[in-house]
Amino acid sequence: MDPGGATHVATARSGSTAGQVGVQIHQTRRLPDFLQSVNLKYVKLGYHYLISNLLTLCFIPLIIVTLIEASQMDLYDIQQLWLHLQYNLVSVIICSAVLVFGLTVYIMTRPRPVYLVDYACYRPPDHLKAPYHRFMEHSRLTQDFDDSSLEFQRKILERSGLGEETYVPEAMHYIPPRPSMAAAREEAEQVMYGALDNLFANTHVKPKDIGILVVNCSLFNPTPSLSAMIVNKYKLRGNIRSFNLGGMGCSAGVIAADLAKDLLQIHRNTYAVVVSTENITQNWYFGNKKSMLIPNCLFRVGCSAVLLSNKSADWRRAKYKLVHVVRTHRGADDKAFRCVYQEQDDKGKTGVSLSKDLMAIAGGALKTNITTLGPIVLPISEQLLFFSSLVVKKLFNANVKPYIPDFKLAFDHFCIHAGGRAVIDELEKNLQLLPIHVEASRMTLHRFGNTSSSSIWYELAYMEAKGRIRKGNRVWQIAFGSGFKCNSAVWEALRNVKPSRNGPWEDCIDKYPVKLVS
Repeated sequence: MDPGGATHVATARSGSTAGQVGVQIHQTRRLPDFLQSVNLKYVKLGYHYLISNLLTLCFIPLIIVTLIEASQMDLYDIQQLWLHLQYNLVSVIICSAVLVFGLTVYIMTRPRPVYLVDYACYRPPDHLKAPYHRFMEHSRLTQDFDDSSLEFQRKILERSGLGEETYVPEAMHYIPPRPSMAAAREEAEQVMYGALDNLFANTHVKPKDIGILVVNCSLFNPTPSLSAMIVNKYKLRGNIRSFNLGGMGCSAGVIAADLAKDLLQIHRNTYAVVVSTENITQNWYFGNKKSMLIPNCLFRVGCSAVLLSNKSADWRRAKYKLVHVVRTHRGADDKAFRCVYQEQDDKGKTGVSLSKDLMAIAGGALKTNITTLGPIVLPISEQLLFFSSLVVKKLFNANVKPYIPDFKLAFDHFCIHAGGRAVIDELEKNLQLLPIHVEASRMTLHRFGNTSSSSIWYELAYMEAKGRIRKGNRVWQIAFGSGFKCNSAVWEALRNVKPSRNGPWEDCIDKYPVKLVS
């Protein structure tokens, strides 16, 4: 969980005088300045291509010289080479044996590729929609909130980036609300089974073929577990490796995928299903502590089910291949550990409290994460610039700002966890992204709200529905969660990806992107 719109304060509108000055400055901008900025852009682009292809450029002269020498060899030179090999037959056999042995060991021990065959995101029925006016009216009629809390929730909703069509569970539509264990189970069954039914229908995989099951839900952990509920519903086989992850926040979807990836390295020729969701029914806060009211305004119903495979035959039909997973955990720091904290208020009402330091802590976790991720995904040109800036800062001028790598050179698409408007704004600014790069995150937040760990899959589904995923494209999924954690997953498209049937955007993609109120 994260603060989203809570830390996003509205900025005052500029006065007419300032606007006129801005227009004058824009109108008087000199052409040479514009040309200089364009030239710098192309200089950097040329530098990137030069460094990225430097090894190839160095090999070209060597290849040319080799071809020239080979073309000048006569029959006598070839006979001498053959005699030399005959007299050194033992060396040739030993070298060949070592080469074959090494190649065999590499093939047997190399990591198995993990394919994402397909995934499904749950789309709730229309009667669960919670537009602003209904949300506020229900909050007022429950009589649990004082006037100050109602006004606070209204402001959060206005600045949150959520639209009028997000969903809350059935129990929250009653007056007064009816949270219970039975209602929470019903919500969990509805979202998980809805996503899994769609996944099995689209992939034609039989439930009995599933060898690994990983379920993550942070705040609802009944007995029997959610994973056991799925095993019971679909009659999965008795030797299935099932895992249930709890209390790991909005970044648990990446953690679950990483666990499934590791298991697929051990258990060969099988499928793994990862189910990511959050349960709202029993975790709605009915108190008046401001920091604990924010999740009510941001979190909404959602679930994703992902089918992973290590079968070599599945690369033909798979959508993506998992390339990297990088996980960062800041739990050793007390402030980071307590910034998203489930507790009781002074009236004994349970909720999740969000610290005012959360955005700063998330920024630190992001910095650590991309410091690890950068060297394995960025082109050498960006790594050289980053390293050079660090050397200059260390040796010559401590005031020099470190170079911010251009992650747009490493990734084609970005799935930033739709935790809230402030989260998306902060990453757009810090990573120097363009509006198109955060469009999927903003539209997912607008249409579905913060669906916790499944939000990154709704975002990927948005880009597929828009027809933007092409063969070879790399997708960066990045999510934050309690603990405090920042986790990244990198996927490579194996083909031009089309949206799956019954996708979450199927009935509304033509309406997006929508213009958001600032």
